[in-house]
Amino acid sequence: MTQQIRNIAIIAHVDHGKTTLVDQLLRQSGTFAAHEQLETCVMDNNDIEKERGITILAKNCAVKWNDTHINIVDTPGHADFGGEVERALSMVDGVVLLIDAQEGPMPQTRFVTKKALALGLRPIVVVNKVDKPGADCQKVVNQAFDLFDKLGATDEQLDFPVVYASGLNGWSALEEGEAGAQWGKDMTALFDTVLRHVPSQKGDASAPLQLQISSLDYSTFVGRIGVGRITAGTIKPMMDVLVAEGPDGKTYKGRVNQVLKFQGLDRVVATSAGPGDIVLINGIENIGIGVTVTDPLNPTPLPMLKVDEPTLTMNFCVNTSPLAGREGKYVTSRQIWDRLQKELQSNVALRVKETDEDGIFEVSGRGELHLTILLENMRREGYEMAVSKPRVVFQEINGEKCEPIELVTADVEDQHQGGVMQALGERKGELVNMEPDGRGRVRLEYRIPARGLIGFTTEFLNLTRGSGLIANIFDSYEPHKGDIASRKNGVLISMDDGEIFTYALGKLDDRGRMFVRANDPVYEGMIVGIHNRDNDLVVNATRTKQLTNFRVSGKEDAIKITPPIQLTLEYGVEFIEDDELVEITPKSVRLRKRFLKEHERKRASRD
Repeated sequence: MTQQIRNIAIIAHVDHGKTTLVDQLLRQSGTFAAHEQLETCVMDNNDIEKERGITILAKNCAVKWNDTHINIVDTPGHADFGGEVERALSMVDGVVLLIDAQEGPMPQTRFVTKKALALGLRPIVVVNKVDKPGADCQKVVNQAFDLFDKLGATDEQLDFPVVYASGLNGWSALEEGEAGAQWGKDMTALFDTVLRHVPSQKGDASAPLQLQISSLDYSTFVGRIGVGRITAGTIKPMMDVLVAEGPDGKTYKGRVNQVLKFQGLDRVVATSAGPGDIVLINGIENIGIGVTVTDPLNPTPLPMLKVDEPTLTMNFCVNTSPLAGREGKYVTSRQIWDRLQKELQSNVALRVKETDEDGIFEVSGRGELHLTILLENMRREGYEMAVSKPRVVFQEINGEKCEPIELVTADVEDQHQGGVMQALGERKGELVNMEPDGRGRVRLEYRIPARGLIGFTTEFLNLTRGSGLIANIFDSYEPHKGDIASRKNGVLISMDDGEIFTYALGKLDDRGRMFVRANDPVYEGMIVGIHNRDNDLVVNATRTKQLTNFRVSGKEDAIKITPPIQLTLEYGVEFIEDDELVEITPKSVRLRKRFLKEHERKRASRD
């Protein structure tokens, strides 16, 4: 029980190298034996994280350094997964803030840092990727200081230690060295800084037990597993405990089955655990996030964890298209509802409620990515459904209708600046700051209604020819800003059920870009392409060539067709309007009108 413990979270903006740095800390602390094959980004362990190269779930691991047990929490960089970040920070005593030596602090760095500073955690700034050609370490450290100052850091928090590192090459140093050279041998400088500046646990092992559950896991063998940090007291297997939902919430009794600790990436069974330990416990059936596991004779519950409210909402509907049920295993409203209820147990930033209409559920989350990752997981599990366009969650403040405002940072090349500024202006964006970097790129900072950002990512990538970087973060609620211009183009709608033929695609090619290929099934009311003009057009997509027994020279020329647009889940959700839906099945993503028959659409537009 006398073992030294340090608990740290690693926070950073997307792609600044958190997960790569954790890989190096695991390698260099001797966690892996010499014969073990180690893949990169070992902490990103679900399929979507590996495919996209992003961290979605906060994850724990532990390393040993100079007889000190260091628990490390790898947190997501996207603000959409803020629910994960808030819980992770409740388990730690210090944060390592990772900043790219070229890009400097970005909006999502600001988001997570604000949460950490508010909890009174003292940051260690790691300037990562110092070996990049455009690195400017001093500028980045000054920007970090300014950011902390703006976020209301205390004098102690502003006096932060700085470590320079190259996570990819596995070295760190306390002093700047020569460009192109290696400034340090290995990660020792970072480990030593953590031991020096992160406080060790001060809790009393003989006090009544206090363990707050910060995240949940599930095992088919033992059921639900609670993960949390012990603030005071000692926990042992087969111990009777009281589970409390906050100081004034309801309580129920339970018995702990196993107690496990982290060692490297593995979980090992422990005979007991004391203050400062991050543990996993099982045996308590309906344990939830934020509850305190405490002593039944002398309960000392902690306040429940607070999580920011959702800012976006979408309708999840039962798939009612003529092609429903062909690819998915789970298609009924009850199955979709049960799956959403299961998701709520571990996804604290999500809200789900039933609507007045049968088979339609309102699901609210922290952003487009938060909701589309849930949809992607569901379709991979065999679910079929249709979803509506995302809508922002309005709030009434002092009798006035208010909407969420986002802080946007766009990094673009000089030649694309005008187009991006015009597009953001049309979406009611206000320019806050503009900073050229002197190397042909400029950073634009905007405040813009969250409504204006729905569907903007694709347009931004087109405007910057794929070379732009954009990041956004929730800022505050402000009075409603008025109407925002929507999609400029209409759509091409199929008038019939059947299969698409190359002949029909050839005839429609000059009408716009298609979403479908030859031999794809289509149905009446399905959107098959983008119209060149601003109105919707009903087209015959199943038309075939009239064959006669006369051959005419010149008529048999090959039909030239523009390649279709690759329809992804994110693109579909961003593209649709209020009267349209995205149909999602395990194998396909299709777009459709809410009302499939033309006379129903006309009646709805008159209402």
